[in-house]
Amino acid sequence: MQIDFHHGVTYAVARLAGFEHEQANIIANSAQYVDDATNSGLIKFDNGALFNRIGSAHKRLDYRNFRQLANYQVWIPFHFLPGNGGLPAGQEPEGKFINKLVCRPNSYVAQEMMTECIERRHLPYSLYRLGIAMHVYADTWAHQGFAGVSHEVNHAKHLVDEQGNLDQYLNAQIERYFHKNLIERLANIFISEALPLGHGAVLGHPDKPFLKWGYTNGLNQKIIRNNPQDYLEAAEHMCLWMQRYRVGDPKAKVSALPPDDKALIAQMLNNITDAKGEMRHQRWLEILSKGKFSFGQADISYIPKGKGSWKYQALGTQKEKDSRQEVFKYHPSFLSSHWKLFHDALEAHRFHVVHELLPRYGICVA
Repeated sequence: MQIDFHHGVTYAVARLAGFEHEQANIIANSAQYVDDATNSGLIKFDNGALFNRIGSAHKRLDYRNFRQLANYQVWIPFHFLPGNGGLPAGQEPEGKFINKLVCRPNSYVAQEMMTECIERRHLPYSLYRLGIAMHVYADTWAHQGFAGVSHEVNHAKHLVDEQGNLDQYLNAQIERYFHKNLIERLANIFISEALPLGHGAVLGHPDKPFLKWGYTNGLNQKIIRNNPQDYLEAAEHMCLWMQRYRVGDPKAKVSALPPDDKALIAQMLNNITDAKGEMRHQRWLEILSKGKFSFGQADISYIPKGKGSWKYQALGTQKEKDSRQEVFKYHPSFLSSHWKLFHDALEAHRFHVVHELLPRYGICVA
């Protein structure tokens, strides 16, 4: 998924779940910032204070840069949550260990992640962690069938369009992107031969809400994907979990999306067909500003780096990438800044997923 869903849709769903604007804004900004927290390492202050933060993404993702992509500490806890074959803890999917790592929509693993998030809602960074969890949870729909490791399970061939016809456009796009001559390769074998990590084999297809498409995976299974349907289902379940968070009960019986709002989300997922996520995001912001949803008019924006961003407010820097040599001026307000609380939540999320949650399912990752 891209910024249109992780920020725009997440904000709308948070409001529909009952959060007020300020809370929904924190949740939505945190959900999107998972894709923009590209720096890691130590922050040094002029008074001697220190703060260590981790990253959750690689910006300007280049699928040709295989070594950079092989960062399992980023991909597994934040983008390709292992699904354990869709089975609960204590049960094993058939086949090899890789089948435990493949992402599955609304898996037991994902639901336990959400439960733990609710149980820790008393912590000062809990809303930020909810936003991070919303990103990971939503991606279990978009990234289903793929794993956040380099493995042949991510192979893809015979990509088809909505009508089941070979997608000639994607073939040409991949050829241009990788400067490969497909004529010299086996028929319909794609880039996953070189990089079977995540959904690199199909580029951005899983992340575009409007697409209906298909492919044959590395297990030689024919997969049909309906992104608008999957994305709408993700939004529905996100609303349920955010309502449970509000009442503090992961088992609470809560209501689904209001019918008119759900219909509007479905319409937008299907009809906003701009290729770039940033363009689709602007369309969502326009709809929100016009008050089309039942919660009324809302003006929101998102600034990942630079003036006005959470990082700028916390550290006073406009740089996109840190050199690790900077010494920042310390302000007491840093401890309660959005940026610091987001990074506290980011570290808490990764620790829980890697060291507590996945081991319950017999999964040990870096």
